[in-house]
Amino acid sequence: MSSQPLAPYACHPAHSRGRLVDEPASATRSPFQRDRDRIIHAGAFRKLQYKTQVFVYHEGDYYRTRLTHSLEVAQIARSIARALALNEDLAEAMALAHDLGHTPFGHAGEDALRAAMEPYGGFDHNEQSFRVVTQIEERYPLFDGLNLTWETLEGLAKHNGPVQNPRPAIAAFDADWSLELQGYASAEAQVASLSDDIAYVNHDLDDGLRAGLFTLSECRELPLVGEVFAQVERRYPDLDEARRAHAAVRELIGLMVEDLLIESRRRLQEAAPGSVDEVRAAGQPLIAFSAAMKEKLRPVRRFQFDRMYRHYRVNRLTSKARRVLRQLFDIFLEEPGLLPDEWRQRVQGANGAQRARIVADYIAGMTDRYALESHEKLFNPYVRL
Repeated sequence: MSSQPLAPYACHPAHSRGRLVDEPASATRSPFQRDRDRIIHAGAFRKLQYKTQVFVYHEGDYYRTRLTHSLEVAQIARSIARALALNEDLAEAMALAHDLGHTPFGHAGEDALRAAMEPYGGFDHNEQSFRVVTQIEERYPLFDGLNLTWETLEGLAKHNGPVQNPRPAIAAFDADWSLELQGYASAEAQVASLSDDIAYVNHDLDDGLRAGLFTLSECRELPLVGEVFAQVERRYPDLDEARRAHAAVRELIGLMVEDLLIESRRRLQEAAPGSVDEVRAAGQPLIAFSAAMKEKLRPVRRFQFDRMYRHYRVNRLTSKARRVLRQLFDIFLEEPGLLPDEWRQRVQGANGAQRARIVADYIAGMTDRYALESHEKLFNPYVRL
């Protein structure tokens, strides 16, 4: 954690509400540093290296994966938290954990599992991230999950704002240990959420250009993005296109961070919260982009959706991914004897909905590579098991 004093509205580790299962304090780390370390050592975190962001991992070595995305979000979150005198370690922990529940093949995989699980309670990657850290990880002798602090769990549950209709896993946990779902999360959680937006808007531009899904000239037509690209071209007229794109993306990240800091400081000064509880009760997010920045980002997001996420090359990958995961789900649900021993033991005695959830957990935890290999072994008669 930074040596600078924390703001009165920051989450102070000494005032943490603790863990569901009480543990002795660490002699070397604050509670939030300990959360961060547990997340990094989790099996689900390591698997993010081979999980799709937009491109399936083997499409190219330079495209972002869920792991590199999470690291970029954490770096941005730490920088913003430091500038606002918030707790860097807590913001980093939430940034690193926010995608732990993502399926293989990104949103295509989530769509497939959501459709498959519709009769059994549905599937949501945010809820799955929460389930990973509270139930699914099995690394410690006295509890399931990672036994993270209340503050980290609160941020994972409601980083997008108050939760009116919580998903079942979050609702069940909240019944045992209230996460105060009707209020806003801490400023650190709000920072982590918007750091995610900053990271993916910019690295998707970078990856889309590298993949040839759109061109620099098309980017010049976009508000905000075009302005930044034009400034870079004027400053470095002889720069090659690849370096020009990298320079522009860096500038764009800086502009978004600067806008967020200016708007957040204005809101914090206006609300004058004296504690983190007053941040939660503020009635609106205190960490935010300006209205002007939000307006400029709307066409950028639409452009990325149309030209990248719905590009025919990406569509082909996502179509394949949906078929792979749906077929895996159906065969494992119908024939649970095909599951590995530890997972087969879990489905013994389970009812239909419970069995489906266990199968979904197994598939959600797969990497892209493992899902493809499993599908090949089960559906290609010429491949050895």
